[in-house]
Amino acid sequence: MDVSLAQDLSVYQLAAVLQISHQPLFFSPAILLALLRAQIDILIQEKIEATLWVKLPPSKIWNFEIQRYHKEIEISSRVINCYIPNLEEEKNSSRLSSDLQTQHTSNSKLQREYFFIILSPQFSSLIVACRPSKRRKNEPGKEKSPKSSSLLTFSTFEDTAIQYVLNGIKKAMKTEISSLRTTDFVCSSALNPTLTNQLLVRQLQRQDEINRQRATKHLTQLQQQKQKLLDNIQYNDEYLRNMCQELRTPLTHMKTALSLLNSPNLKVPQRQRYIQMLNTQCDRQNALITSVLELLQLERNLESMPLEPIRLADVVPGVVSIYQPIAKEKGIMLAYTVPTELPSVWCVSGGLRQIVINILSNSIKFTRSGGKVWVRARLQGEGVQLEFRDTGIGIAESEIPKIFERFYRVRPQTTDEFSGVGLGLTIVQYLVKRCGGSISVKSRINEGSIFTVELLTVKS
Repeated sequence: MDVSLAQDLSVYQLAAVLQISHQPLFFSPAILLALLRAQIDILIQEKIEATLWVKLPPSKIWNFEIQRYHKEIEISSRVINCYIPNLEEEKNSSRLSSDLQTQHTSNSKLQREYFFIILSPQFSSLIVACRPSKRRKNEPGKEKSPKSSSLLTFSTFEDTAIQYVLNGIKKAMKTEISSLRTTDFVCSSALNPTLTNQLLVRQLQRQDEINRQRATKHLTQLQQQKQKLLDNIQYNDEYLRNMCQELRTPLTHMKTALSLLNSPNLKVPQRQRYIQMLNTQCDRQNALITSVLELLQLERNLESMPLEPIRLADVVPGVVSIYQPIAKEKGIMLAYTVPTELPSVWCVSGGLRQIVINILSNSIKFTRSGGKVWVRARLQGEGVQLEFRDTGIGIAESEIPKIFERFYRVRPQTTDEFSGVGLGLTIVQYLVKRCGGSISVKSRINEGSIFTVELLTVKS
């Protein structure tokens, strides 16, 4: 049964009038739930037929307790749900504390209050909690609550206090409801000491259960945090080890070339070959250092970089024109199809250009003379699909899941001519994820590869 109440009602203030000698306590949502569960347990255990007046947070964890009692004592139990009309319905939430801290635009005091009243011949009780309104920082004369999620709470078995609150609720009812009985507004003066003792014991048990659950949850979180720290340490150690190895490789080649250049019997063609080796390894080491610094900068700043609308037609043709001479020199046909009418996509500043450069350079690098590389953009669902297709050497199926790992390189079985830094695709994956997109790869050995990037469009 639902009953609407006036917005200016404050059940908490009604309870506080007769509790002047007692200061309200700050209860966490967990403790309040323990009190509610304990009283429901006693009602079910003793099969007590009671009338319940309730206004609770809307989440399932609270209303489940009321449903549990109503199901067990279905015939004679009465549950009267109180609400404030003409206010936006509170949204359900699975998080307990967020239910109790949700701020409302209404100035209604009752909107920040929750209560649970039991009326029965065996025993009656009242629990009323108030979510304190937000106070300005450094406001003088105001005592700060222990925690922002704490609730000012009164709990009593005194019939006079309960009856006073019931009378206030009755006066605040918006409309008369014929189905309400006179006994729904009467608090029995009988107090069963045995039931009261059982209730106190049950409350302690319920609170102990919740404390154990919270302790277990906290321990699990600590273990997860510890494991995460250990994983990060292991990850950083592996990263440092790989980087040192990558730096050592070109240095070894350069040292070898320098030692050979000192040979007194060295012929001109050999000298030129060793000098070319030095140039190649210097370029490789420079590219490695540049890529490492770029990756570190992305890891540190990427999440804070804002997204901006970018047109593919403003980026892709320019990048393709840069690689046209390289492709022509290798005897590779390079082409693109990017319709100018495609909508803009979301990406960080300069991010789309980096994505295109890294994937396109890989496609050309791993495609032999006479092959083809082409880039195509098109609408796909609610996004834009950017596809890089080549007829290159391909990637083994077992290697595809690894190609986005740091320093991982596809290693051809024949030569080392395709050797690179091994960070380009890692950077691409970082950027694509930051833009809210995705990247996928299809490939077969000696048949080529297809890299597909999905990006979100900017809706007008």
